[in-house]
Amino acid sequence: MDTWMKVAYALMLGMMVVFLLPRAKAMLKTSPKATAGDWKSVALPLLGVILFILLLIMLVRH
Repeated sequence: MDTWMKVAYALMLGMMVVFLLPRAKAMLKTSPKATAGDWKSVALPLLGVILFILLLIMLVRH
């Protein structure tokens, strides 16, 4: 890859960070805070995905 192309990619990546960082900070400030029930809502589907992946691995091994 040419050097000018690498420089162009680096500049575009830097511009993306500059434009998105202030918006991300604002989103973090205005987002609702998590409650105790929210953790169950996250943990249950995550546990389901983990168990499904383990099932798939076990089916492939045998």
